[in-house]
Amino acid sequence: MAEKRTTYKIQDLGGVGEVHLADEVVAIIAGLAATEVEGVASMAGNITNELVSKLGMKNLSKGVKVTVLEGVVTVELALNIEYGKNILETSKKVQEKVKSSIENMTGLEVADVNIHIASVDMDSEKGK
Repeated sequence: MAEKRTTYKIQDLGGVGEVHLADEVVAIIAGLAATEVEGVASMAGNITNELVSKLGMKNLSKGVKVTVLEGVVTVELALNIEYGKNILETSKKVQEKVKSSIENMTGLEVADVNIHIASVDMDSEKGK
Protein backbone atom coordinates (compact mmCIF):
# COMPACT_ATOMS: atom_id res chain seq x y z
CA MET A 1 0.00 0.00 0.00
CA ALA A 2 1.46 3.36 -1.04
CA GLU A 3 1.92 5.93 1.69
CA LYS A 4 -0.28 8.99 1.55
CA ARG A 5 1.61 12.10 0.48
CA THR A 6 0.40 15.65 0.71
CA THR A 7 0.86 17.60 -2.53
CA TYR A 8 0.38 21.24 -3.44
CA LYS A 9 -0.52 22.74 -6.80
CA ILE A 10 2.09 25.38 -7.51
CA GLN A 11 1.26 26.21 -11.12
CA ASP A 12 -1.43 25.77 -13.71
CA LEU A 13 0.18 25.95 -17.14
CA GLY A 14 -2.90 27.36 -18.87
CA GLY A 15 -4.41 24.27 -20.44
CA VAL A 16 -1.09 22.45 -20.86
CA GLY A 17 -1.10 20.92 -17.39
CA GLU A 18 -0.50 21.46 -13.71
CA VAL A 19 2.56 21.20 -11.46
CA HIS A 20 2.05 19.48 -8.11
CA LEU A 21 4.71 19.38 -5.42
CA ALA A 22 4.88 16.83 -2.58
CA ASP A 23 5.51 18.32 0.86
CA GLU A 24 8.40 15.89 1.22
CA VAL A 25 10.13 17.62 -1.73
CA VAL A 26 10.02 20.92 0.16
CA ALA A 27 11.38 19.14 3.25
CA ILE A 28 14.27 17.64 1.23
CA ILE A 29 15.13 21.07 -0.21
CA ALA A 30 15.17 22.49 3.33
CA GLY A 31 17.34 19.63 4.64
CA LEU A 32 19.87 19.93 1.82
CA ALA A 33 20.08 23.71 2.21
CA ALA A 34 20.55 23.48 5.99
CA THR A 35 23.35 20.91 5.81
CA GLU A 36 25.23 23.07 3.28
CA VAL A 37 25.70 25.81 5.90
CA GLU A 38 29.07 25.82 7.66
CA GLY A 39 28.62 25.00 11.32
CA VAL A 40 25.73 22.58 10.82
CA ALA A 41 27.08 19.14 11.69
CA SER A 42 23.94 17.32 10.57
CA MET A 43 20.19 17.21 10.74
CA ALA A 44 18.84 15.66 13.93
CA GLY A 45 18.91 11.98 13.05
CA ASN A 46 22.54 12.36 11.87
CA ILE A 47 21.89 12.92 8.16
CA THR A 48 24.69 14.78 6.35
CA ASN A 49 25.25 15.48 2.67
CA GLU A 50 27.93 12.77 2.61
CA LEU A 51 25.40 10.17 3.79
CA VAL A 52 22.71 11.16 1.30
CA SER A 53 24.30 9.21 -1.55
CA LYS A 54 24.42 6.08 0.62
CA LEU A 55 21.08 6.37 2.38
CA GLY A 56 18.99 8.09 -0.26
CA MET A 57 17.27 11.47 -0.56
CA LYS A 58 14.20 10.43 1.41
CA ASN A 59 16.25 10.32 4.63
CA LEU A 60 17.10 14.00 4.24
CA SER A 61 13.59 14.97 5.28
CA LYS A 62 14.27 13.60 8.78
CA GLY A 63 14.49 16.46 11.25
CA VAL A 64 12.36 18.65 8.96
CA LYS A 65 8.67 19.45 9.28
CA VAL A 66 7.00 21.47 6.52
CA THR A 67 3.57 23.07 6.57
CA VAL A 68 2.14 24.69 3.44
CA LEU A 69 -1.05 26.73 3.71
CA GLU A 70 -2.29 28.59 0.64
CA GLY A 71 1.17 28.73 -0.94
CA VAL A 72 2.92 29.93 2.23
CA VAL A 73 5.52 27.63 3.81
CA THR A 74 6.52 27.22 7.45
CA VAL A 75 9.58 25.06 8.12
CA GLU A 76 10.70 23.48 11.40
CA LEU A 77 14.30 22.17 11.43
CA ALA A 78 16.07 20.12 14.11
CA LEU A 79 19.84 20.56 13.75
CA ASN A 80 23.05 19.32 15.31
CA ILE A 81 25.58 22.18 15.49
CA GLU A 82 29.36 21.77 15.38
CA TYR A 83 31.05 22.48 18.71
CA GLY A 84 32.59 25.95 18.87
CA LYS A 85 30.33 27.53 16.23
CA ASN A 86 28.19 30.55 17.07
CA ILE A 87 24.67 29.16 17.31
CA LEU A 88 22.92 32.46 16.54
CA GLU A 89 25.05 33.22 13.46
CA THR A 90 24.79 29.65 12.15
CA SER A 91 21.02 29.60 12.72
CA LYS A 92 20.57 32.89 10.86
CA LYS A 93 22.57 31.57 7.89
CA VAL A 94 20.46 28.40 7.88
CA GLN A 95 17.23 30.43 7.96
CA GLU A 96 18.39 32.58 5.02
CA LYS A 97 19.66 29.60 2.99
CA VAL A 98 16.54 27.48 3.54
CA LYS A 99 14.19 30.39 2.76
CA SER A 100 15.98 31.34 -0.48
CA SER A 101 16.37 27.70 -1.61
CA ILE A 102 12.68 26.89 -1.18
CA GLU A 103 11.50 30.16 -2.74
CA ASN A 104 13.88 29.91 -5.72
CA MET A 105 13.13 26.25 -6.45
CA THR A 106 9.37 26.16 -5.85
CA GLY A 107 8.04 29.71 -6.15
CA LEU A 108 6.31 29.25 -2.79
CA GLU A 109 6.60 32.01 -0.17
CA VAL A 110 8.43 31.06 3.04
CA ALA A 111 6.96 32.77 6.10
CA ASP A 112 8.98 31.11 8.88
CA VAL A 113 12.07 28.94 9.27
CA ASN A 114 12.11 27.82 12.90
CA ILE A 115 15.24 26.10 14.18
CA HIS A 116 15.58 23.72 17.09
CA ILE A 117 19.13 22.88 18.17
CA ALA A 118 18.99 19.17 19.02
CA SER A 119 22.64 18.77 20.06
CA VAL A 120 26.21 19.97 19.78
CA ASP A 121 28.49 17.69 17.77
CA MET A 122 31.72 17.18 19.71
CA ASP A 123 33.21 14.92 17.00
CA SER A 124 33.72 17.91 14.69
CA GLU A 125 36.04 19.46 17.33
CA LYS A 126 38.07 16.25 17.76
CA GLY A 127 38.86 16.15 14.05
CA LYS A 128 40.79 19.43 14.24
